[in-house]
Amino acid sequence: MTIFAVTGCAGFIGSNLIDRLLKNGHDVIGIDNFSTGQNRFLEEASLRCNFRLVNLDLLDLDGLKLSIKGCEFVFHLSANADVRFGTDHPRKDLEQNTIATYNVLEAMRSNGIKKIAFSSTGSVYGESPVIPTPEDGPFPIQTSLYGASKAACEGLISAYCEGFGFQSWIFRFVSILGERYTHGHIFDFYQKLKKDPSCLAVLGNGKQRKSYLYVQDCIDAIMLAVEKADEKVNIFNLGVDGYVEVNDSIGWICQELGVSPRLDYSGGDRGWIGDNPFIFLDTKKIQALGWRPKFDIEQGVIRTVQYLKNNEWVFDTRGGQ
Repeated sequence: MTIFAVTGCAGFIGSNLIDRLLKNGHDVIGIDNFSTGQNRFLEEASLRCNFRLVNLDLLDLDGLKLSIKGCEFVFHLSANADVRFGTDHPRKDLEQNTIATYNVLEAMRSNGIKKIAFSSTGSVYGESPVIPTPEDGPFPIQTSLYGASKAACEGLISAYCEGFGFQSWIFRFVSILGERYTHGHIFDFYQKLKKDPSCLAVLGNGKQRKSYLYVQDCIDAIMLAVEKADEKVNIFNLGVDGYVEVNDSIGWICQELGVSPRLDYSGGDRGWIGDNPFIFLDTKKIQALGWRPKFDIEQGVIRTVQYLKNNEWVFDTRGGQ
């Protein structure tokens, strides 16, 4: 079995990936500084003898070099995913995304580790003129600091593959939904409706078109790509064959919560600076490997709401951010 390191191991996607790797019998080193990650997400993992947790900030390069010593493959999922408030603290995207990724690559190089899977984003396409957007679509001007920092990360990873013989799997996600979800529109809407079920403030006009993917389908795709794709740099879009309006998502959320609020729209055709009003990725490449999502967007939204209903403690720990 392979020895994996997973950065961002106490986060939404990272903790779900940890559980999958451990279930498959692998040894896993989990790394997180718990700035947003949750210890409770690692309760099951912590009971396993093949899991070791390291509380570490990725900006600590020397500590990172020691932490991943002996592993064979790095899943780099740690990041600042705060797209909406990126302009309030632009240095955070640089440090937590780009510099942290550089540190991961350098720690790998010093330990002779050659394989990395990276969680990028569909935001690197900016407001693409090609819909659905393929992996080889044009890279337009970046519209968010988050997307720009992730594009820089992709460039670093590709350069290390060329310069130092690394192999990479880069995954450009749509928004991910499901159990342990702790930020995003469902989180925000749920929290607002809990405070006032009679009115829901909506950033934008509600007609923004978005695509989403259930977290276990996401992990299925990641594991399949790592197993079957063997290029030097492997880039995959991950999403479903479709999209919904924000209004559709609001309808499913409200139905699940049993509320009928007045909708108070603001902000025109987008919710904030860098908000892409239409995100829909072409996923033919990952599907060619045999992957198909098991859940559609509506099912993903409902499962997420149900998780939040059963785990309202996450609102106290995240504070809505």
